[in-house]
Order: sequence, then C-alpha cells, then structure tokens
Amino acid sequence: MSKPTILITGGAGYIGSYVNKFIADKGYPTIVFDNLERGDPKTVVRGEFIKGDIRDTSKIKEIIEKHKVQAILHFAAYIDVGESVAHPIKYYENNVAGTISLLKAALATNIKSFIFSSTAAVYGIPSAPLVSENFPLQPINPYGESKLMVEKILKDISNSSDLKYIALRYFNAAGADPDGEIIVSQKGRHNLIPKTLLSILEKSEICIYGTDYDTPDGTCIRDYIHLHDLATAHLLALEKLLQGGSSSIYNLGNGSGFSVKEVLKKAEEVTGEKLRIRPTGRRAGDPPFLAADSKKAKSELGWNPIYGSLEKIISDSWKTMNSLSVN
Repeated sequence: MSKPTILITGGAGYIGSYVNKFIADKGYPTIVFDNLERGDPKTVVRGEFIKGDIRDTSKIKEIIEKHKVQAILHFAAYIDVGESVAHPIKYYENNVAGTISLLKAALATNIKSFIFSSTAAVYGIPSAPLVSENFPLQPINPYGESKLMVEKILKDISNSSDLKYIALRYFNAAGADPDGEIIVSQKGRHNLIPKTLLSILEKSEICIYGTDYDTPDGTCIRDYIHLHDLATAHLLALEKLLQGGSSSIYNLGNGSGFSVKEVLKKAEEVTGEKLRIRPTGRRAGDPPFLAADSKKAKSELGWNPIYGSLEKIISDSWKTMNSLSVN
C-alpha cells in the first residue's frame, strides 16, 4: 500500500531539508515548498521542490489538490531571537500571519494532520532547570511569542475542525546530516555550536557570556538535540496523526546538557584547532541550566534519541562547515 504525500513548508532550510530526506527515505512522497529567502534548493535531495510563499493560500491549495497531499509538516519561519526583537512585525507577519494563510489552505482542502515546528522559547525563563510541557508559557521575545500564538491557533482550530496537530518544541537543534549528503551553511545560525565552529574557520573570537553561574564550571548549561533525532520525532508524530491520533505537544531534547566551556573544549578536540575565547559579562535572560523533560515524547511517541554525544553533534556540524569552506 502506497504512503500518503506530505507537504513540507520550509523544507529547503536547516531542519526541514533533513526531515524531508528522512521521511522520503521511509517511503513517503514529499513536496517541498519554500520561498528560498533563507533556504537553498540544493538541500532538497528528495521529493519535488516548488518555490512559493506560505502566505500564498491559493497556490498552496492548488498544490495540495494536485498532489493529493494528506499531511503538512510546517517549518517555514524566521527563527532569530535578536532579529525578532529588532523587527517584531516581520516575525508576526511571517510566522503568525503566514501560518494562518497555510492553515486556511489546509482547512479548505480537508487536511487532517499538521506537524508544527515549535520551540522551547515559548517557556521564556523557566522556574526550574528541567522543563516539561506543562510549565508556564512566558516567552520573552517576539520569536517565542509568534510560536506560542501559532500553538494557540492550532489548538482552537483542532477543537473546531477535523484537523489534528502536533507541536514539537525543540530545545537547541544541532548537528548535521550524518551521511554528509545534505550540506547546509550554518553561517546564519546564532546557536553556540555553529558560532564556535565559524569562529575557528574565521580565526575570530568566541565570547563566553558569564562565567559565574551556579554550575560546575560557572558557565550556562544547555540541552542540544541532534538533527537526526529531531527527524525521527517528526516521523513518529506524523505517523501518530495519520493513524488517527489526537492533537498534542511534545518537548524534544536529551534531558541533560553541556556547559559552554564543555562545548568549546570539545570543539577544539574535534577540530584540532585552538579557540580564541573571550569571557565577558552575563546576558540578560540567560538561565544557568535549561534542559528538556522529554518523557512524554518517549512514552507516547516511542521516541528514542540516539545521538546524544556532544562529539557526534559537533563532528557532524564541523564536516558540513569545513566542506563549505573548502569549496
């Protein structure tokens, strides 16, 4: 029996491109829809690529009907926290209004399964280091607010229609395609690991924001989740909905973390290069320790992350960045 066709918005980006490859290799026909503002068509190594914007409701309806799409994986969003603070309207227009346009097309074509790429930024600064899905939702920037708004919209739509959704709240997405097939530039990413590796390539400084936190080495601890483990969670969420499962929300993380100093030390070991490190003051809003309680995803989806090693995460990222610099 053939598997249903899946529409993947933002499927030419960092996470979406690998999820596209992963689920296509599991036998699902895929249609990647991306406006290429921040994506790269070369990363679409499976399925069919169609250029377009999620705010174009009529075009999305046409694609869904023509290809008999039965589910949507939605990755198309702006994700830079600093940019969201400087340009909030840009984020609400794309992340919120754009998703509404996409959902209009989904409802008009009787789509019943919708997977949403959300974020741990919806929690803001949590009151405890290990964060579960029932923690208070208190985002502290427009990026987090935009994702939370979409979650609320999805909940309302799910309650009033046949559309069911799963929102996946990522913690710190990291790593790269373990096969090395998809080469995504990580230069525009602002997470610690790509910034650290870029500083090695450019022979520039990397800052440590605060060295006096109440942690073993004084630096912040964060939960990093490998791209491959994110992809497996998306497949499990997709299959849950296709099999008639109910709407839900899941955290995705390893449940433990690595400090800034641990990440920098491991980056030096993996690359064989010495970093130029500059300790500086704390940033406002940085909690000392932040990690995901992912027990719900493990118990309800059967999710089992396999790439929790910091060395594996950094090594895969380094291979990607190094190959781009060579080329």
